Amino acid sequence: MKKYLIILAAIALVSCSRQQQARRPVSHSEGSFMRESVERNKKLIAGEEGKIDSIIRSNPGRKYFASKKGYWYYYEVRNSKDTLTPKRGDVAYFDYEVQDLDGNVIYSEVQLRPQVYHVDKQNIMMGLRDGIKLMRKNERVVFLFPSHMGYGYHGDNKRIGTNEPLMCTVTLNDIRPEPATTNE
Repeated sequence: MKKYLIILAAIALVSCSRQQQARRPVSHSEGSFMRESVERNKKLIAGEEGKIDSIIRSNPGRKYFASKKGYWYYYEVRNSKDTLTPKRGDVAYFDYEVQDLDGNVIYSEVQLRPQVYHVDKQNIMMGLRDGIKLMRKNERVVFLFPSHMGYGYHGDNKRIGTNEPLMCTVTLNDIRPEPATTNE
């Protein structure tokens, strides 16, 4: 009996000392889908930026600015007197119009007005979220947004299609501090 216990203990010791190998997934991807998706997106962005670049070159009289976020804009009306721009905690009152890059109106200013935006606290189009913070009261700015700064892959499920770059003309009417909320 003692002999069997020694053999059993030896087997247990040997089996515990072996390292287990990691189990491989049943099906594993080579990552080709992700690589293809990245390449598709690069081509899409390059095409949109090419279209925007041709618009900029066809209007040499306008001074376009490139934003850090990847869109372009120019001022139709500039306010050099005021220095305040909307910041988190402010309420921005603005009107805007949305067009495709060919100049076709998708949403007119009349259809969209008035807009009240609680800066960085509401979910609006990514490009507008950033662009409004560059503006001063009474300025009118035309933004050229690639689709990833607009409504992206989904569009708006109404009039703006999939991966559609946009031209938005925005007038910032007023900026006010957000009213303090009271707990009753």
